[in-house]
Parts: sequence; C-alpha cells; structure tokens
Amino acid sequence: LKVFIVIGLSTAALVSCNQSAKSTSDQDNKDSTKILKVNKVVLKDDNINAAYKDYTSLKDALACSNATGAQKAASSLSNSLKSIQGCQNTAGIADRIARSAELEKQRADFTLLSADFIPLMKHADVQQGSLYVEFCPMANSRKGGYWIASAKEIKNPYYGDAMLNCGEVQDSITTKSAMPKTQNSL
Repeated sequence: LKVFIVIGLSTAALVSCNQSAKSTSDQDNKDSTKILKVNKVVLKDDNINAAYKDYTSLKDALACSNATGAQKAASSLSNSLKSIQGCQNTAGIADRIARSAELEKQRADFTLLSADFIPLMKHADVQQGSLYVEFCPMANSRKGGYWIASAKEIKNPYYGDAMLNCGEVQDSITTKSAMPKTQNSL
C-alpha cells in the first residue's frame, strides 16, 4: 500500500510539474510574438525616418495578429507618408488598412503597401543600422509577400503566430559608404 501511495504521489507531482512547465512554455511562445528583436535604424530624412517607424509599428502589430494596433499604426503611417513627395498612393493604402478591422484585409493591403514602401527604403539614406527585405512565399494566396524589418529574425506579418517564422531574408539595405576613388587611365 505504501508503494502505491508513493507511486501515486510521485506521478501527481510529475504531472503537475509538466503542466506547469507546459503553461510557462505556452506563455513564453505567446510573449515571443510580441517581443520583436529590433536593431536601431536611423534614416537621414526625418520624414522617411518617421514613416519607417510607423511602418515598423504596423508590421509588428500584424505579426502579433493585433488588428486594432494595425489600425492605429496604419493611421500614423498614412500621415507620415503624406509628408513625403510621391507617397500619396502609399498613404491611401495605409488609410485602407486604418479603416479595416479585419486582419485578413489588413494583411492583403500590407502586401501592396510594402511593394510601394520597399523602393522608398532602398533609396533612403541609412545613417545607422541595417534594414532587411524579407519574403514569405505563402502570403498573398501563395504569390508571396515582402516586408521590411530591422532584424534578420523572421516575424511574419502575413500569418502572425500561425506561421510566425515563415520566410527568409531576400536583401539588405545598409549605410551608404563613400564610393572608392578610381584613377583615370588615359
């Protein structure tokens, strides 16, 4: 009888420890979608720098599957983009995201927004840090979708925690260094 009691208590302790560890692990997984590694990026143009910060907030909200956060970030991004010459169409896409409460529609429009935003970033003067052009082949009905991030670590804005790490780095944008001087050979 003592053996059965000891086995029963040991089993109960083991099961409760495993449940506790599982709960902690599950909580860590949920929190990890909110903790996005960020490297400091500074762009020379203040308007583009502001737009980049708003874009990052939008991307992070989508990666966390936060439709309300995405609306707020998209509204700020729209305002930032309106102050940049030639970005009025992109500001309109951000407005659509801000008006939508549906995460799927927000993510579909984010594909279009990123297609416009990436060239802006490629032509921006990066003073500090690096930007990464990342790609998920599953996004946009398997046509793929790109986004800009300040870390190589993939945090997929198109699927959030369903496929948070799906994707790969396609390109990087870094500080522009001085062009090497060449000698004319005449």
